[in-house]
Amino acid sequence: MAALCVIIIMKCSRKRFNALFLPVGPHGGYATTEGDLAARETFEQVIFDYEVLKDATENFGGRNLLGKGGFGEVYKGRLADGRVIAVKKLSDRSSTQAMDEFLTEVKLISSVRHRNLVRLLGCCTHGHERLLVYEFMANNSLHKHLFGDTETHLDWNTRFNITVGTARGLAYLHEDSNVRIVHRDIKAGNILLDDKFHPKVADFGLAKFFPEGESHVSTRVGGTLGYMAPEYAVHGQLSEKADVFSYGVVVLEIVTGRKSMNTKLPEPHHLLLQWAWSQYESDQVLDIVDPRLEGKYPREQTLRTIIIALVCTQASPAQRPAMSQVLSMLTSDSEISMRPTQPAFIEGINNVNASASANSSHGSITVSLFPR
Repeated sequence: MAALCVIIIMKCSRKRFNALFLPVGPHGGYATTEGDLAARETFEQVIFDYEVLKDATENFGGRNLLGKGGFGEVYKGRLADGRVIAVKKLSDRSSTQAMDEFLTEVKLISSVRHRNLVRLLGCCTHGHERLLVYEFMANNSLHKHLFGDTETHLDWNTRFNITVGTARGLAYLHEDSNVRIVHRDIKAGNILLDDKFHPKVADFGLAKFFPEGESHVSTRVGGTLGYMAPEYAVHGQLSEKADVFSYGVVVLEIVTGRKSMNTKLPEPHHLLLQWAWSQYESDQVLDIVDPRLEGKYPREQTLRTIIIALVCTQASPAQRPAMSQVLSMLTSDSEISMRPTQPAFIEGINNVNASASANSSHGSITVSLFPR
């Protein structure tokens, strides 16, 4: 099916961005032909006043702190009109770019709108500070529900819907958005859940906008170890297939309830991908399913999901499917024509901050292929 084009008209003024979006396309985003112009929806991106955000977050108080990451702190806020928001204060190293560059990126990110992507409401600048304002997600992150101290139990249907919804969001970023975007930091912590546990991909602080006609770019590495594709972690070669790899790791986390890396566990269990592949090779792959599900999951759908995750984490980027193909495999009952080949995993990591940007020269990173 030919991808429908996204038509976006932007106007920039000193105080406000205006963007024109069009009806839902094949992956849930906004897409249309010229004949659909009557169905367009207009909305505004605003530049928030710093004092407004300061009041909304109670002076960025500790009790409003939702989380911290390599690119800043996130606070819950409530505006005077009652709207609940999430405010990200970018860290100093994320705030050094020129004002024009910052506003251009905000405008681009604001133009990307999809039901499985966290919506950017606007931005703020205050001296050297840069702040981004997002819609608030009531159920926090997937990471919190899989690995945190929460009493919420994710049943199989919820986990599978999160798997599919995340695939929809990534397929839109890669193939249907008005600009090609590679997220670069897909992980359970960057998949947020709304009040109905619908997933939305968050945190475009590392996102890379691709020029037309480029299949990949070489760039400074940024992301989270345990999720990064080998060609990106070692050589800085970035394409959409790096996100596909990370997505596959997240799906394995969803199925197993285990983190991508856990050095407290013995080999081969401390690397989730290595353990999953060894179980697949031994024809015991359903043994990796989260025991908290207590066997309450559809065998065929679960097996299919695991195989898709392994297909996504193959060593060669060329062998990994596009996210639109992943989505099709997840939502179809037809036989999966692709079969997973040996995945790659990052085996040795020294002096590399697991949540910060790093070049392979900053530490020792060894990529191995199965079998060892």
